[in-house]
Amino acid sequence: MKSDLDGLMQTKKLDAILVIGNATHNPPMYYLTGGGHVSAAILIKKRGETAVLFCNDMEREEAAKSGLKIVPMSTYPWQDMLKEANGDVALMSAMRLQQMFADCGITSGQVGIYGDTDISSTLATLTSLQRIAPEIVITGEPRDNSLFMYAMETKDDYEVARIRRMGKITTTVVGRVADFLTNCEIREDEVLLRENGAPLTIADVKSSIDLWLAELGAENPEGTIFSIGRDAGIPHSVGTPTDLLRLGQTIVFDIYPCEAGGGYFYDFTRTWSLGYANPEAQKLHDEVKAVFDKVQENLDLNAPFKDYHRMVCEEFEKNGHTTPLNTQAPVDGYVHTLGHGVGLNVHERPWSGLTVGDDNILKPGVVMTSEPGLYYPEKGFGVRIEDTFWVRPDGKVEILAEYPYDFVLEMKKWKKA
Repeated sequence: MKSDLDGLMQTKKLDAILVIGNATHNPPMYYLTGGGHVSAAILIKKRGETAVLFCNDMEREEAAKSGLKIVPMSTYPWQDMLKEANGDVALMSAMRLQQMFADCGITSGQVGIYGDTDISSTLATLTSLQRIAPEIVITGEPRDNSLFMYAMETKDDYEVARIRRMGKITTTVVGRVADFLTNCEIREDEVLLRENGAPLTIADVKSSIDLWLAELGAENPEGTIFSIGRDAGIPHSVGTPTDLLRLGQTIVFDIYPCEAGGGYFYDFTRTWSLGYANPEAQKLHDEVKAVFDKVQENLDLNAPFKDYHRMVCEEFEKNGHTTPLNTQAPVDGYVHTLGHGVGLNVHERPWSGLTVGDDNILKPGVVMTSEPGLYYPEKGFGVRIEDTFWVRPDGKVEILAEYPYDFVLEMKKWKKA
């Protein structure tokens, strides 16, 4: 949580943190500012002190909504600094940043850098800063276990409420998609048709998904997986836009939208077959659902997340499927990890891979996914089931948005011969 930041900074031996970029679709900046229309901002937090947000003058009122101390960029007249830097824009930016640090009481020490911005211009600025202020050491760290990933790992009640709301929006849209598909007319070759009689494509379905999300106050910055047939057997295939929707083919529908403006995500997957199912695909779905249920029934407070990934591998291998437990980088069977944390990033701590640290545990406040799956692209199908869970303060684990697990969806305007 945010209250952990100073302790994490001390653990990582950081005297300050520097966050750069827009407030939207930039998790570290959003986390500290609450989002909003604040672009190309600079945030500096000295350990033990409140963060200071340096912003464009025209966005000062938007920036003020963060509740942080606001300093307009006009405080540092770039024209004068550019003259002093003999027209060197990178040096001017470094001089301005050095003055910002000084105004925050930072003239030396380790400073962690975070955020989302153009890497080339940022590198040019920091290279110049290193030359003019060698006492300030800018340092980075791997994203998956960064200071912000640790801070964001546990959520407070307000954050959980926002993720729960996104779960409601997500499952509402999933329900609309199911209703839309099952009410389509069916051509003789079992292809679904649009209202105008044209064949229904993956692109058509995705357009409707984006529209329905927008109507409900959400957006889809990471895209949507809606794949059919062979593509459904490749876990991260988003689906071929021109593919037609047909009866009896397996569809993997993995949707992970966020609040409009780059806020909190939700992550959810169902696997469907319209009208009827390939018997082998039905068997695969039954196996995945049984493993999904076993994981859910055994989730324990403060247990290492990777233990459940291992459990899934063992269960699938009992049924003859390849898994990462005994095969390096399998392409068939169970090919990924069990789940991950969810928050301002669609993927964040805790991680569940076999080699992750034991500190990736199901502690109170964690929001994470469970998403076992089996994949056989050459057979023309794959199956994944996913829900997002919250480890409550009382130690119980709760699904944040309920939705049915039906594999075969009954078509309202078609009867099997």
